Amino acid sequence: MNNYYPKILGILLLLLILPGQLLAQGRRISGRVTSAQDGSSIPGVNVVVRGTTQGVSTDADGNYTITVPGDNAVLLFTSIGLVPQEITVGNRTTINLQMQEAVNELAQVVVTGYNTAQKKDITGSIASVSSERFKEIPIASFDQALQGQAAGVQVTQSSGTPGGGITVRVRGNTSISASNRPLFIVDGVPVEDGALSGRDFGGQSDNAFSLINPNDIESIQILKDASAKAIYGSRAANGVVLVTTKRGKTNQKTTFTAEAQRGLTDVVKRPDLLNSAELLELQREAVINAGENPDRLGLIKGITDGINTDWVDAILRKGVYQQYQVSATGGNERTRFYLSGNFRDEEGVQLNNRFTRYTGSLNLDHKATSQLSFGTNLTLARAKNKRVKGDNFLDGVYSAAVKSLPYYSPYNEQGKLYAPNDANYPGFPNFNPVAQAVLPRFDTYSVKILGGLYAEYEFIQNLRLRSKVSIDYNNVTEDNFEPSSTAIGGFLPSVGGKGYGVFINQNLSTFINSNTLTYNTILAGKHRLNGMLGLEVLQRTQVSGNLQGRLFPSDDFTYITSAGIVDNGSSARLNSGLLSTFGEIRYDYDERYLATITARYDGSSRFGRSRRFGFFPSASLAWRISGEKFMERFRFLNDLKLRTSFGYTGNERIGDFQFLGTWAAVTYSGASGTGPAALANATLQWERTREANIGLDASFFNGRLNVTFDAYSNLTDNLLFAEPIPVTTGFGSVQGNIGSVSNKGMELTISTVNIDRVIRWNTDLNLSRNINRVEELASEEPLFRGYTANGVTGTNVIVPGQPLGTFWGLKFLGVDPATGDAIYEDKNDDGRISPDDAQIIGTAQPKLFGGLTNRITWKGFDLSVFFQFSYGNKVLNMSNTSFINNGADLESNQTRKAMQRWQKPGDITSVPRYVYQNTYNNYHSSRFLEDGSYLRLKNLTFGYNLDKRWVSRVKASSARIFVSGTNLWTLTRYTGSDPEVSTLDGSTAAQGIDFFTFPQIRTAMVGLTVSF
Repeated sequence: MNNYYPKILGILLLLLILPGQLLAQGRRISGRVTSAQDGSSIPGVNVVVRGTTQGVSTDADGNYTITVPGDNAVLLFTSIGLVPQEITVGNRTTINLQMQEAVNELAQVVVTGYNTAQKKDITGSIASVSSERFKEIPIASFDQALQGQAAGVQVTQSSGTPGGGITVRVRGNTSISASNRPLFIVDGVPVEDGALSGRDFGGQSDNAFSLINPNDIESIQILKDASAKAIYGSRAANGVVLVTTKRGKTNQKTTFTAEAQRGLTDVVKRPDLLNSAELLELQREAVINAGENPDRLGLIKGITDGINTDWVDAILRKGVYQQYQVSATGGNERTRFYLSGNFRDEEGVQLNNRFTRYTGSLNLDHKATSQLSFGTNLTLARAKNKRVKGDNFLDGVYSAAVKSLPYYSPYNEQGKLYAPNDANYPGFPNFNPVAQAVLPRFDTYSVKILGGLYAEYEFIQNLRLRSKVSIDYNNVTEDNFEPSSTAIGGFLPSVGGKGYGVFINQNLSTFINSNTLTYNTILAGKHRLNGMLGLEVLQRTQVSGNLQGRLFPSDDFTYITSAGIVDNGSSARLNSGLLSTFGEIRYDYDERYLATITARYDGSSRFGRSRRFGFFPSASLAWRISGEKFMERFRFLNDLKLRTSFGYTGNERIGDFQFLGTWAAVTYSGASGTGPAALANATLQWERTREANIGLDASFFNGRLNVTFDAYSNLTDNLLFAEPIPVTTGFGSVQGNIGSVSNKGMELTISTVNIDRVIRWNTDLNLSRNINRVEELASEEPLFRGYTANGVTGTNVIVPGQPLGTFWGLKFLGVDPATGDAIYEDKNDDGRISPDDAQIIGTAQPKLFGGLTNRITWKGFDLSVFFQFSYGNKVLNMSNTSFINNGADLESNQTRKAMQRWQKPGDITSVPRYVYQNTYNNYHSSRFLEDGSYLRLKNLTFGYNLDKRWVSRVKASSARIFVSGTNLWTLTRYTGSDPEVSTLDGSTAAQGIDFFTFPQIRTAMVGLTVSF
């Protein structure tokens, strides 16, 4: 046994070295294969010496090395979808080649993780989004570019604020309490996702990706099945999004490009609220129905309604959007580069809201020798986000404006803003929404450094070692002050009415070292083999601290150093890490039968010693049916490939050290000390997702029709979940692994070239259907989530047999025409309506979602029309609990629908009668649940490429002018402002809630791009 492992190692080394030495007597030829269309590298091209059965295939960067017997040797370059070429070697040692596409899309290069491949060689489920799809859409972050562009990818926004949060889900929700976000990797670096700031305003958070300039991105790949993503192991259960930034191309002369965009923004829809006279009429009716005198409550016609303020109009404006970028790119046989600088400024539609970003990027690749190459990528970004409170915050700007009574004014007779509790401003909500917008300071300063340095060395023919060190560094500083003239600074009793300040600073950094050893060869002319081994070390550090101050001497002193009392704050440091080994083997025979095996072995500091390491394998097979002889008669069919995969992925993103029994500082009877904070669970382990996928890829008529279909079944078990335990233990829960969730679905992508003559017309359609289901929990008892609503204990519920995002409440049966009161289903038949009658009333999960894009070009003109849609999902319009509150209180304005209320016996309506202080008619029920289906014209772009004869007069090589609009039109039955938003950003159990959520914005802009 002592000699066993050395023998095995020797055999493996021999198998690696032998193919490269078979022609060792000859001359070594190296080179790079690129696309004749755009100069990009092409991996997976077969390079064979004619007359022999030995060959190689190009690697991820299109490089190859092969040994030939002499000057007369001829190299054959072949690949399905490319025009084959024969090159006589002669006396050369370097042969670089450009190859033409023979069939559209088959030769498209796809990033598959630590490697790249042509689309024709893919055995897993991968969706690609090119920068051409979003380069002229004014998105602040690249995750917005995924909306409606890739099958199986669902994207929602928490609100329409600049730089606001985005929720991305790939093939549904796999977890209840752990993260459901995909793993986002930019140029090989896993980057921070979600929110960077320490404060969210009523569910409204910021977006870490807004620090990355979308204009620097070349392509985005979404890895969806186990075959594609298991190479990322413990972090891949929710999908993997690979972002590749722009790089220089071989034999590309240096090109300078200047781009400018400028436009206006506004909300997609404003709520239709009542004016003073209409609201006063409604309120008086509610009071009279309650048997009281409205005059005694101050509801007097001609006096109370003497002022009519449109509060929404008072806090909104038309914003100005502008973006400018300068870039340079070029390359030769040895060196390639891309350099850019960008400035983006978006004035928010809400007063005092603004997002400003500066970014710079440098990508450099250099081939020092035929064996050694190295390079770097560097992105620097700085942003300032002037935030305003929003969404369901009671002191939010928009949420307060839509509720505020129109018969009050934001300004007094001297033109000054009313302050909270001002004797002359008795209006709800005891503060002025306009003042709440312009007076506080909620400034967030963010700095990002994303960089990497790599080197690659070829030891022997096509055996390459690549090592890369990278860092993702983020620093966030939040400078907040709310003066005494605002709701918190002047009204909150705990603050003391003399201002409130918060200062937060945190650093989040990820250091990663990735090392891969790759080898590829062709045996007997038809057996192609690609292998990869990898070792990766990752360390993440988070350092944060905050201070809070109150009782400032005046509103002129706004920093905590001037606070009278500084008695609240915290600081923390968290470290976590991963140690991983991984490997991949790809094999194909005659480009007809393909197989891929991947595996990763991950060790995470987030779990105890006995459960720290996990193994995540996958396997996939593909059969290119079109390569069989019996298919040769179908000449219209260019490619038909059937593929299937099976494997396991994991989810370790639950926060740090949840397995430990932790202690914390406590205070008891005036004395400080320590006490237990959480119970230990040494057996805590990964969530594990078992994934099965079957897919079909087809290409017809020289690529003019391309179809991709996938069906999948995923089951996640060992759910990371805080299991409730009796409070008599001193704790409410213990972190454990309980329950399971399944996701099953189908995806269809169709791309067509409808016309390809003087006019070219392309269409892209993607459709997705995902069925999510909670299979098992620790018990059958429902778990309530969301908001505590009038009449029930939660707006959402988690229960076996139902999807995540299920709504809970009373079932509304209509309005009694005789009495005008609401009718609810008495589910337990006890003769009364109570929270015990609550039941499942709907789900936020759509039955179908997707996108449709049409592009038309004619001479120098082009038109792009992009629709995005969702069908079958419900939205809880929780705003209507205030907007149509049936007189429960008199402290909120009402929507136009309130005018459809029941008023007399015989009235047929869905709005109960208004009765002052009556809560029965306003119980939380399916009355507030609406159809959230929509079809939205997401983007419309019309452009013109100026005649080169004109632009050459100013020494330019090309110039393009275009106009673009986003969120221009929406077809929906939803009565709220926007069916696309969700108040609780990123929530799994409480999806699809609209609670005073600020709607998305509509943008109209003009742009100019000039290249020299």
